[in-house]
Amino acid sequence: MTLTIYTKPQGCFGCTKTKELFAKAGIAFTEVDITTNDQALEYISEELGYSQAPVVVYEKDGSEDHWSGLNPSKVQHVIELHNT
Repeated sequence: MTLTIYTKPQGCFGCTKTKELFAKAGIAFTEVDITTNDQALEYISEELGYSQAPVVVYEKDGSEDHWSGLNPSKVQHVIELHNT
């Protein structure tokens, strides 16, 4: 499973909380700062259609899903997928 979290590191409560939830569950992720990475910002806004951070993208067994914003139920779902 791969997990990428596109974040705004300064002042983004949802970003901080999402990272904390995955870290607490022991799930490794790649963090991408959209304030310093123009390609990442373009990807989440133009390709995925999001305008709110964080944007979480995960892939497991060839299946990909993503969402925007703090979403504890989606985080829990990914944690459960990781543990199966």
